[in-house]
Amino acid sequence: MIGGLYLARASRVHAAPPGLKLAVLALAGTGLFFVRAPLLLLAALVAVLALYPLAHLPLALAGRQLRPALAMLAILGLVQLWTAGVVAALTVTLRFAALILLASLLTATTRTAALVETLERALGWLRPLGADPAKVGLAISLAIRFIPALGTVAQEVREAQRARGLERGWLTLGPPLIVRTLKMADEIADAIDARS
Repeated sequence: MIGGLYLARASRVHAAPPGLKLAVLALAGTGLFFVRAPLLLLAALVAVLALYPLAHLPLALAGRQLRPALAMLAILGLVQLWTAGVVAALTVTLRFAALILLASLLTATTRTAALVETLERALGWLRPLGADPAKVGLAISLAIRFIPALGTVAQEVREAQRARGLERGWLTLGPPLIVRTLKMADEIADAIDARS
């Protein structure tokens, strides 16, 4: 889902201010939750997909961004199909697919530093309430950067297990992935402590 993060291109989507892109994501996300017609949601999904070539990004990137969420989308769709019917299943699945692809487009066309800086400015009104926008920005930056790092760690663990002839599956992948993730989180926490 947030995949490879920023991909430098010369496009109008890349050139748009980060605040505008965040506002569009927030408004589109809110608006999509009020849409109940699967055809309108399909149109929204097609519109989001049309933004990828406009941003000089291949449509294959959209597929790669959506691939990690396919299991979640399938489960959501099946639960909705079972509890509420076909229309509800299509509605939920199309809505989340459009949101995931729009958020992925945002991270692919906006540098993380610019995104965090914009969020920090937008959260400045929280300062009188005792919140520190810089810390919130750091947390968001770490979360955004941590997602691709987890994918890399998972790939390394899979390759190491394959080299040892271990079978592929979540039970064999889980423990080493958790250990490596906790170690990485510990190193990041130490770096933050040293910085403050």
